[in-house]
Amino acid sequence: MRLTRWLADHWVTGVALLVLGYLSLPIAVVAALSFNRPSSRLSYDFNEFTLDNWRRPCATSDMCEAVVRSVQIGFVATVVATVLGTLMAFALVRHRFTGRSGINLLIFLPMATPELVMGTSLLALFVSAGVPQGFWTVVIAHVMFCVSFVVVTVKARLAGMDRRLEEAAADLYASPWQAFRLVTLPLVLPGIVAAALLAFSLSFDDFIITNFNAGTTITFPMYVWGAAQRGIPPQVNVIGTAMFAIALLLVGLSSLRGRRTRRVGLPAAPATGRRAKSPS
Repeated sequence: MRLTRWLADHWVTGVALLVLGYLSLPIAVVAALSFNRPSSRLSYDFNEFTLDNWRRPCATSDMCEAVVRSVQIGFVATVVATVLGTLMAFALVRHRFTGRSGINLLIFLPMATPELVMGTSLLALFVSAGVPQGFWTVVIAHVMFCVSFVVVTVKARLAGMDRRLEEAAADLYASPWQAFRLVTLPLVLPGIVAAALLAFSLSFDDFIITNFNAGTTITFPMYVWGAAQRGIPPQVNVIGTAMFAIALLLVGLSSLRGRRTRRVGLPAAPATGRRAKSPS
């Protein structure tokens, strides 16, 4: 009976742990293969443990060039998409204007449109406009689909924010810029950071849209796709594991900072068990 009661109380947690374990299984395989010395270039079985892959992550110079190029594209696309998406989110949440409902609908189109359709459409646009495919066409394409994710993420943060905090700042004679810098921005910043991380990961990981509009520019996903035909080097697993570890570290630091902020903001609990003495 105790076991049955315990299972009835914790079955949701058990199912959640199983799902998380299933989702984390490919990541664990990639991390394990980063320490593997394969028997051949076309073999992906675990043959021998080694640290050479981590000691020489740039054993293939073409791969490191592709990684650097993907980071550059992701950084530029993330900055532009985060700025534009944050401004759009503020406009959609804080203001009422003609066409607001239509814009809310249009924001979801890049998220709902298949990447194959978006990639071919952008290619036709660049070709008809006479724009040569390369680094900047990839950046434009990535900004186009990253903006939607930034808007949705920042909008969710703004919708849950208490407007009375800004009104209190105005009552304390803070100027609009001071209220934004000291009250609004710190409250919205976690959502902006989350949107930027999401945009960078989507940009770094994209293959289909990039493949249509890259021209001679080779990004990391395109390099992996091309290397799969002749054998993927084990250093690819090193790059994937390192990117996952960096993202996990950033999320952990953000969560730790949020907990410390909440602890500082909580009022001290009153002492219990003792009755305060009245002044004589």
